Amino acid sequence: MSYVDFVTPAIDHAKQAAEQDEAKNYEEAQRLYLKAIDFFMTAIKHETKNPKKKEMLKSKVQELMDRAEQIKTFLKEKAEIEKGDSDSSGGSSAVGSIAKAKSKKEKKEEDEKQQLMGQLESAIVKEKPNVKWDDVAGLEGAKEALKEAVILPLKFPQLFTGKRTPWRGILLYGPPGTGKSYLAKAVATEADSTFFSVSAADLVSKWQGESEKLVRSLFDMARQNKPSIIFIDEIDSMCSSRGENDNDSTRRIKTEFLVQMQGVGKDDNGVLILAATNIPWGLDPAIRRRFERRIYIPLPDMQARIAMFKIHIGKTPNTLKKEDFEELASMTDGYSGSDISVLVRNALMEPVRTCQLATHFKKVSGVCHLTGQMCDDMLTPCSPGDPNAIEMTLIDVPSDKLLPPDVTKRDFIKALRTARPSVSKDDLHAYDKFTNDFGQEC
Repeated sequence: MSYVDFVTPAIDHAKQAAEQDEAKNYEEAQRLYLKAIDFFMTAIKHETKNPKKKEMLKSKVQELMDRAEQIKTFLKEKAEIEKGDSDSSGGSSAVGSIAKAKSKKEKKEEDEKQQLMGQLESAIVKEKPNVKWDDVAGLEGAKEALKEAVILPLKFPQLFTGKRTPWRGILLYGPPGTGKSYLAKAVATEADSTFFSVSAADLVSKWQGESEKLVRSLFDMARQNKPSIIFIDEIDSMCSSRGENDNDSTRRIKTEFLVQMQGVGKDDNGVLILAATNIPWGLDPAIRRRFERRIYIPLPDMQARIAMFKIHIGKTPNTLKKEDFEELASMTDGYSGSDISVLVRNALMEPVRTCQLATHFKKVSGVCHLTGQMCDDMLTPCSPGDPNAIEMTLIDVPSDKLLPPDVTKRDFIKALRTARPSVSKDDLHAYDKFTNDFGQEC
């Protein structure tokens, strides 16, 4: 779907909302404003060619959000007035009225806080992702740094006393697809801590003032559930450099992050902030400074690429030898971990394609995937010229008799012909510059 598919219904809903607003049908107007905002937000995601058009849409969204917030406040106040307070008209003392009003306000704030925390419940990773340190190919320095920050303080607290304190903020940065989020999953698996995994979608709200409250609630929950780790993926989407184009909501979110990460007046022992970004130079300098360790996650080296090929092939039957893995790793210099994952998946599909295109199969001995027993009548694709060839297509083969060919080096060579690395040399120069200025290599 294109940008236009979402702008048209967005404009229609905005017009309808304005009509209902003018007619004083505020509840319906609010509903339509929110619908229009949803369509405009989706349109912004699909608009990639025209920055000016994108800014215009963002301005319209902010305008609609402001009006929707005003209506929300009005409806809330109206409901409270209609509900009334039967006790307020009695002869109670002024002190009692003030105390009651204060109590009511505190209860309201507590209810709101609990509601916000409820919204963040889904961010708590309750089940371990089952990604071990050994599942992460390479990145030994980054793994050691994370063990130093997460594992050791829990297992050997006596090592971290006095001036020797664990790291409280770690930023993982590097090209896309190099394993930053995967490392975070390994941390969630290995660490005996409450793990919060959040992104902009969890913390940015349509309602004015609610986003910073969500940020505050997130940190409060982390402090209540210590030891804890807050992992923020793509932190640049919320904490980019401050500029003239920032709206009030964006500024307030950044300010709240700064306040919470500073932890003034709060006990932040046992709380680690772990974040990942592909564009570290786009981070607000004050936010960047809060991350005491900034670790570069580079493209995988030769040994890491060999390990990745082996990990991604897994137990799939193949004929690859040690020298084949080395050759493939050598041919994929400059590829990210994600690029190699896609390449391997493409190569693993080659035996499936061979089966689909085959016009002849032959009987061979092999293990049946259903029973796990050795059978002599399994069917595998073959050349029409094979003396044992039987003319048939894949559809004619019984599902329990199919024996696909093993994955070969040739399958990978074929997949490599159409594969391209996703990270350019110019991108790598930008990461090198940032590392020299602000980061550290591991």
